[in-house]
Amino acid sequence: MTPDIVALDNQYILQTYGRSSFVIERGDGCYLYDTTGQQYLDCVAGIAVNALGYGDPDVTAAISQHAGGLLHLSNLYHNMSGAVLAKTLVESAPWIDRVFFSNSGAEANEGAIKFARRYARDRHGDGKSTVVAFDGSFHGRTMGAVAITAREKYRAPFAPVMPDVRFGDYNDIDQLESLISADVCAVVIEPVQGEGGLRVASLDYLQKIRALCDKFDALLIYDEIQCGIGRTGTIWAHPAEAAPDIMTIAKPLGGGLPIGAILMRQKVADTIHAGDHGSTFAGGPFVTAVAQVVFNKINTPEFLQHVQSTSDYLNESLQELMSRHSEITELRGRGLMRGIRMSLPVNDVREAGHNHHLLVATAGDDVIRLVPPLILERHHVDELVQKLDAAISDVKSAR
Repeated sequence: MTPDIVALDNQYILQTYGRSSFVIERGDGCYLYDTTGQQYLDCVAGIAVNALGYGDPDVTAAISQHAGGLLHLSNLYHNMSGAVLAKTLVESAPWIDRVFFSNSGAEANEGAIKFARRYARDRHGDGKSTVVAFDGSFHGRTMGAVAITAREKYRAPFAPVMPDVRFGDYNDIDQLESLISADVCAVVIEPVQGEGGLRVASLDYLQKIRALCDKFDALLIYDEIQCGIGRTGTIWAHPAEAAPDIMTIAKPLGGGLPIGAILMRQKVADTIHAGDHGSTFAGGPFVTAVAQVVFNKINTPEFLQHVQSTSDYLNESLQELMSRHSEITELRGRGLMRGIRMSLPVNDVREAGHNHHLLVATAGDDVIRLVPPLILERHHVDELVQKLDAAISDVKSAR
């Protein structure tokens, strides 16, 4: 069966992904199973999407309950679950006033760029259109999102991309004065970078960006598509001392269903009018009803404390693993969003993990990325470290 499915994929699907040689058939909790019945500890979680793992009973019940109702309505009409979810998101942070729903993170970032440009034009006229982003950034693969994504391999094949983008060095506080000026309409940053190697923005850095945005009336946009909604052990990854004007979210919100959102202050919403932006599918009654269940389940003190506790144990365990392998040069990240920088080829380590029934991702050229389901327990951490230890040892032995 597996070779047949792989052959179908190779023949009929556009080959834009480097897929594994096995075929995943089902999941349960923190584990995935392939078509041969092999069990894998999943520390990828659909790239930080499946926060509640696989087969969560509350998500399953919500899908069953609402599948027989309205799957799609269009945004020509009000729907109850979309309005309720928007209220829930607004109430999750004191600076949020309005929500625009999208279908993905890239779409949310596209909308955020549009909103920032419209805000600047309404408030200042022409000449204030520059968007500042940072090295290591990844904001999506659509044309606006890829324009503010730093790595050339994502941008160069599609040039020319959107103009008026300026890149700075992540966490270089001394550079900010020359980077953010009167021509800037927005600064876009991930509080914890995903693709960029799990680097964490310092509080001082984000506060300085906030102050410069205030000085020049530029919008501070946080991309929390990967690091938000409980991933770092708090519901949002950014510090309250440097709150944004816009925040984009997506990955875990729908529990595996496609949904994103742009969260914004009222001053931004005041410049966006009917017809300025829209989406056929976004914010539909089915997906927002399921997202409500997912968000409510994550956004509790008990659940977030579990993430923090498991994260602390994971950090201790990775420190111990680092002591056994000099090839591990740095540990990065926050919460259950961890990066292991190493001198070994990380793609080889990832592939070796498959032999030990472990799924991990990479971030850039030298970082193993761990973004497991947030329901991870300590015994899963023990299993993760044991399997990763074996994978690293295999790669070292083969060199």
